Amino acid sequence: MNKSKLLGHIGLATRARKVTSGEDMVLVSIRNLRAKIVFLASDAGINTTKRITDKCAFYNVMLVKDLSSDEITTAVGKENRKVIAIIDQHFAQMIKSELES
Repeated sequence: MNKSKLLGHIGLATRARKVTSGEDMVLVSIRNLRAKIVFLASDAGINTTKRITDKCAFYNVMLVKDLSSDEITTAVGKENRKVIAIIDQHFAQMIKSELES
């Protein structure tokens, strides 16, 4: 996995408005079956980690915990982001292929 390329893909999806961020918005997109991939910061809090992990497991959404909150914040371009969701199938496929390489 090439992290810089992955972060670039996340940034591109953000500019295309295919990313939701923040715990509440991500939980809504998971419940509505819009989230394709969820990125949870490795340094997120215990309660946030449990909530997001449980929802992703229940709704069968891919969860990635390899990025820090600083990396997610930089990729999205917004302050202090711990969790984001990719809500577009095409961007999700592009990011999945990058994660598998």
